[in-house]
Amino acid sequence: MPGFPAAGTRILVVEDDPDLLALIDLSLTEIGCHVHRSSSARDALEVLTRDRFDVVVTDVMMAGMSGFELCERIVANRSEVPVIVMTVSTKLETAITAIRVGAYDFISKPIHLESLQLAVVRAAQHRSLHAEVKQLRHAVAQTQPFDELLGASEAMRAIFPVLRQYARSDASLLITGESGTGKEVVARAVHANGRRAGGPLVTVNCAAIAAGLLDSELFGHEKGAFTDARRSHDGLFVQAHGGTLFLDEIGELPLELQPKLLRALEQRVVRPVGAAHEVPFDARVIASTNRDLESAIEAGKFREDLYYRINVLHVTLPPLRARGRDVLLLAQHFIDRFAADTELPIRTLSPAAAGKLLAYGWPGNVRELRNCIERVIAVARAEQLLVDDLPEKVQNYRAAEFTLSLAEPEQLLSMEQVEQRYILRVLDALGGNKRQAAKTLGFDRRTLYRKLEKYGVTEPGDAD
Repeated sequence: MPGFPAAGTRILVVEDDPDLLALIDLSLTEIGCHVHRSSSARDALEVLTRDRFDVVVTDVMMAGMSGFELCERIVANRSEVPVIVMTVSTKLETAITAIRVGAYDFISKPIHLESLQLAVVRAAQHRSLHAEVKQLRHAVAQTQPFDELLGASEAMRAIFPVLRQYARSDASLLITGESGTGKEVVARAVHANGRRAGGPLVTVNCAAIAAGLLDSELFGHEKGAFTDARRSHDGLFVQAHGGTLFLDEIGELPLELQPKLLRALEQRVVRPVGAAHEVPFDARVIASTNRDLESAIEAGKFREDLYYRINVLHVTLPPLRARGRDVLLLAQHFIDRFAADTELPIRTLSPAAAGKLLAYGWPGNVRELRNCIERVIAVARAEQLLVDDLPEKVQNYRAAEFTLSLAEPEQLLSMEQVEQRYILRVLDALGGNKRQAAKTLGFDRRTLYRKLEKYGVTEPGDAD
């Protein structure tokens, strides 16, 4: 079946019962597998020497060599190929033996065909991850990053040429995206690859400085302008002269400071607090935010004219959950970095740990992944990072599903209730970004606002 997780998987089935062998062949062929039959372990070993298989499914009790011995041979010589063993025994000792010889999975007879299909799908995914993990270090080395920004996904490959082009410009750049997606990394890369690379990169987090201090921090002050102003101070605009000023989290800039910032950007001069004169500056301005500024404008929290001034050039960074296998590339990159810093023997991920990293939602994006790997490196001691090394929330993560229970008539929902739940789920998945949520849902923003107001979604939960 096209698109099924096991489609195209090459399976070697070893079974001396011809009727069961034919039934397993039919069942696995139904889910898109390419099946090769073998009636004995000896024949299977010969086949394995001349052909490639993704998964081996073998009976245990066969004439001559047993399935356990076959599994042991395969693990010793072709460790990347997962082996599923089938046996009539349900004893604990049999399961322990299967584990000891390196079996990937254990299926009891009589065979439940759907269970076997599921086991094969899991084994095929494990085989694919094993191959991918084996190539990760090479893949990281071969990836062409934009400075420290790493990625091979389609979403990131589309961004890199845009950023290289933007780096050659002096126009204001707005970087948007969820927290932790790497907005500051982009700002550093654009600066480092532009004509101002020899000048300073001055960074200020607009959310981390009190409004009363931010005016002086940005624009400077004269000696005696306020209590404790014992000497004059050049603001960050002047300090960034000849380089780049990065205004991180500009969506948190107090409304009362926005006109002054707008004038500075338009006139290329600043007036320090308490000064009677203006000071010119020559700096490129890059701003970033995780907020939906267009929604903030409609809510009266951000000036529209300032928005257009900082948004001459614009790039939106995708969340990590939208970057597919970049999760593994970045994980390997962080493993190489932190293991080298600590001189530990850790080199790569185990396939099972890689699977967990891919399944997790990463609400904190690249920053959360980086912190996760740094923490794991601090406690792991084997050459591979294992599932047990990962934080519990990553180990136990289960993606949220939108389900309706139909057990009782009173549990059925009206279409209005279904719509409300879906809209709120989409809004949550997009980090509260109402502009993107409206686009995803096919609404204009005003329609979405009316529905949210109807649902009673108001500040502080009304995220921009």
